[in-house]
Amino acid sequence: MGGTDRITDRASGTVFLHAVLRDLGAGVLTVDTSGLITFVNPWAEHLLGRSAEQMRGCDAHDLLHRRHDGSPVPRELCPMRTLLQGGRAEELSGEEYFLRADGTTVPIIWSAASLRVAGRRAGTVVVFHDFSLQREAEERAAARTAALEALTARLNLVADVSVLLVSTVDASGMGRRLLRLLVPRMGDWAALDLWPEVAGEGERFAVRGPRGGERPVALEEPLPPLPERSRRAVEHVMSGDEPVRTTGEELAAAPDAPLATTHRVLFDRLGGRSAVVVPLRARRRSFGMLTVARAESAPPHSDAEIRLLSDIGRRIGMALDNIRLYHEQRNVAETMQRQLLAPLPQVGRLRMAARYLPAQGAMEIGGDWYDAFRLADGVTALVIGDVVGHDRQAAAHMAEVRNMLRALAWDHQEPPSVIMRRLDEAVTHTSDAPMATLIFARVEGGEGGPWQLHWVTAGHPPPLLVTSAGDTRFLTGGHGPLIGMSAVLDLGLNWPDAYEDLPPDSTLLLYTDGLVESRGRSIDLGLAKLRHHAGILSRRMAGRTVDDFCDELLERIAPAGDDVALLALRMPAAGEGTPGDATPPPPPQSPHSPAAPDRAAPGSTVERPEVRDPTRATGRGEATWE
Repeated sequence: MGGTDRITDRASGTVFLHAVLRDLGAGVLTVDTSGLITFVNPWAEHLLGRSAEQMRGCDAHDLLHRRHDGSPVPRELCPMRTLLQGGRAEELSGEEYFLRADGTTVPIIWSAASLRVAGRRAGTVVVFHDFSLQREAEERAAARTAALEALTARLNLVADVSVLLVSTVDASGMGRRLLRLLVPRMGDWAALDLWPEVAGEGERFAVRGPRGGERPVALEEPLPPLPERSRRAVEHVMSGDEPVRTTGEELAAAPDAPLATTHRVLFDRLGGRSAVVVPLRARRRSFGMLTVARAESAPPHSDAEIRLLSDIGRRIGMALDNIRLYHEQRNVAETMQRQLLAPLPQVGRLRMAARYLPAQGAMEIGGDWYDAFRLADGVTALVIGDVVGHDRQAAAHMAEVRNMLRALAWDHQEPPSVIMRRLDEAVTHTSDAPMATLIFARVEGGEGGPWQLHWVTAGHPPPLLVTSAGDTRFLTGGHGPLIGMSAVLDLGLNWPDAYEDLPPDSTLLLYTDGLVESRGRSIDLGLAKLRHHAGILSRRMAGRTVDDFCDELLERIAPAGDDVALLALRMPAAGEGTPGDATPPPPPQSPHSPAAPDRAAPGSTVERPEVRDPTRATGRGEATWE
């Protein structure tokens, strides 16, 4: 009875085992120690398209193991045979390809274990699954990842290009930096041709990435002149909005092609096989063309890459048009400012120099000004002023105040204090100009000296007097309220006249607050810095012109932020210009000034009349006026 039960149990276990192997959902095969197939379950028959009878007794490796293209795998490279060779490994797994009966391959993921019977190695059991679905999912995921990475790279490139385009108004500098963004991300070399509308006479920039151990190559040169026929052909091709494909072979085979005259030399010098030429256009204007090329071993640009280059070309075109508009507005503003600023008169052996620096970010125009002109009595008048603002409105107000002061000073032979009071009333009642600070001064004295400064200050930084020995002193006298404040508020304030002897060979500096004040520096520190450098330069630059002095002073101080106007007066040596003086005159006054070059100083052709030396009222330090 017991024996019958054991037989029944063994039979039931065999049926159960076959049921498990049949419905496992994975292929199972066993091989003996020689590698011959001894068992195949139904799922393995399904996956491989072969019956168990066709596979039993066949060498498993020779029958099934293949590469993905169906070619045989050398036996010594078969990882599943490792278990048959008696190695230490008892279990192995991996990914391979099995050959189906129809000649196709199926990717599998497998796991193998040594098969032992009664403690002795009897072969190997291999369990495998069809990995095609997972492989396809992985490939799709990899493709999506690659597409996302490519899209991210293109978006990053567009972002980098956009940041560059909005960060400069220099077309040439933009071109140099732009090409380094495109190479090697979009091609092996790139070139940018800019028409004269945005680059003077026209410029060409090119950059080739490193290759074959060579260093990168950068080219920069004027655009080669084109015959009229070729120029019209290129303009016609670039008049569209779509990029143009070309190759070095096409250009060499068709020397009369529109782009052959401009691009054949690029292929000759930089190499490459294919290129995309992108027109740079905006608002129906053409500004040049962008070329991106690839070497012989690289595939031509794809449609997606050409669309990207087309988008970059449109952005460049808009940026170049904005640069063109900026420079046009800047030229208009600069012309206006130069017309508002005064040329300097040539007065005997006095030497003057003027400088004007616009506020950073302003369109070369603002409310700061200097002025120098001769009065009816032969005295030279000096003015430095600052009307609130840094725009065209401030410049217009500055012109009003300047012209009023000129007219009042010429028409009324009165002390500077009286002229200032008249100006304050005139500005208040006849102009909408805001408040202004200024200095109005008279340089009085005859040829050979002595010379004297007679001035008033309306809320303006004080003049700086620098001797030839380097001694410096701010002239703080004559200080009064700003123009436009006393009369408006009916304060009844006055501007006291001040006097100062001007030593021979000394330099007088009149300046606006932009020279000595900025966001990062208080005016007290700025005044101390001005005084320090002016003293050093006076000693080191003895014998140099007042123009040299101004240029070196501005370089040392490096003002930033606000408008800066600077007017410097260099006094002659003692006795120079007197009758019988044989001393050669100083170098002629430099024609350089911020004023328009075609303008002459008012009164520059008028002979200087006899100069009357004012006398001072006893104990008051003021001139006596008739």
